[in-house]
Amino acid sequence: MQQDRTLLFEETPIPKAVATLAVPTILSSLVMVLYNLADTYFVGMLNDPIQNAAVTLAAPVMLAFNAVNNLFGVGSSSMMSRALGRRDYDTVAKSSTFGFWCAILSGLAFSLLCTLFKSPLLGLLGADATTRAATEAYMFWTVICGAAPAILNVVMAYMVRSEGSAMHASIGTMSGCFLNIILDPIFIMPWGLNMGAAGAGLATFLSNCFACLYFMVLLFVKRGRTYVCIDPRKLSFESSIVGGVCLVGIPAAIQNLLNVTGMTILNNFTSSYGANAVAAMGIAQKINQVPFYIANGLSQGIMPLISYNYASDNIKRMKHTLTFAAKISVTGLVLVSIAYSFFAGDLITMFMDNPEIVEMGSRFLRGFCLGLPFLCVDFLAVGVFQASGLGRNALVFAILRKIVLEIPALFILNHFFPLYGLAYAQFTAELVLSVAAVIILVKLFGKLELEKADRDAQKAQKA
Repeated sequence: MQQDRTLLFEETPIPKAVATLAVPTILSSLVMVLYNLADTYFVGMLNDPIQNAAVTLAAPVMLAFNAVNNLFGVGSSSMMSRALGRRDYDTVAKSSTFGFWCAILSGLAFSLLCTLFKSPLLGLLGADATTRAATEAYMFWTVICGAAPAILNVVMAYMVRSEGSAMHASIGTMSGCFLNIILDPIFIMPWGLNMGAAGAGLATFLSNCFACLYFMVLLFVKRGRTYVCIDPRKLSFESSIVGGVCLVGIPAAIQNLLNVTGMTILNNFTSSYGANAVAAMGIAQKINQVPFYIANGLSQGIMPLISYNYASDNIKRMKHTLTFAAKISVTGLVLVSIAYSFFAGDLITMFMDNPEIVEMGSRFLRGFCLGLPFLCVDFLAVGVFQASGLGRNALVFAILRKIVLEIPALFILNHFFPLYGLAYAQFTAELVLSVAAVIILVKLFGKLELEKADRDAQKAQKA
């Protein structure tokens, strides 16, 4: 097992190593997009803007799961990959155990808090008398019942991927997604159980439970051949373990909480223009998530490779991995942005054949897609920070992206260009951040190369 990992992380040509780790991650991300789009697609087939608005309004809570996912998933997986690079296998076991059990406890706490504060939460999300019942029904299954499995299956995928098993991580994620796509029409449509948005929530809950089951079976089958450990006897609260996970995980979690804040503000602005506007915004956001998840999948897929080579002091291979991924990502998302601009109306119509919603959704999508090429640069930079244990840098980027740039842009653009200006806030933020990302990464790699040269010189003198 160690020999195969060494070949992948240290010797395999970069294009092949990136493909081995990133392609399964991107595929699972694409399936997750399909799974997210499935809710919107089948609920949209009901031609009921209220049901579609319910899925959109609940989205910030679902996004909030990612804060916990990143805290224990990104945090523990980054620490595991860096520990593997140092051959510190005890730390690998302790950090994976810590991430696993904290994910379960956090999911249960999330469900409890959302149950206790359900009424004010629905108001905060922008649900009104028209959309409240449908939003509450959707959230019952996805949040009240489903927080723990939704969080745990993502955290386990991160941990499995951290030791190079990207394919198994992707299969686990995709198995739940495919089940969700199969169950959605059965639970949502009038010819099935006719549950509407609540049916979409139930399908999501069951699919996340299935994904968790896959990972548990995988770890049982691979026992003795994997460094991923969930044995409670290995649970450690040593400062080195807790601090190592949280150093990367907390900034990543804060980044997602800020994303939730931004989405909540966006939905509240949009809801003031009516249910059709909320439905159109939700559809445009879901379509825009396709390239969004691809870019994120690539940045997350190469994280174990960057972490390992950072810890083993192979800065040249680490840098080449990043530049290769950047070329692929930027080129691909430029092409997607062009396609979205030309075919926006056709894409919105696929989800809801309502002239007013198609018109609004098309204009939203054209605004969103402008930021995609710049977004991927931001993702890659944050991925490098997380992989290298530079959580503070990732946190600064998160604050710049939402608090300094995007959220103020929502207020300003909505004031001068009511409703449609909202779709250009992300573009404004990502344009500035992409420039900052390039500058910071150039300085970071320059510093790392100088430090390595000094270490090499010292070794040569001792020899």
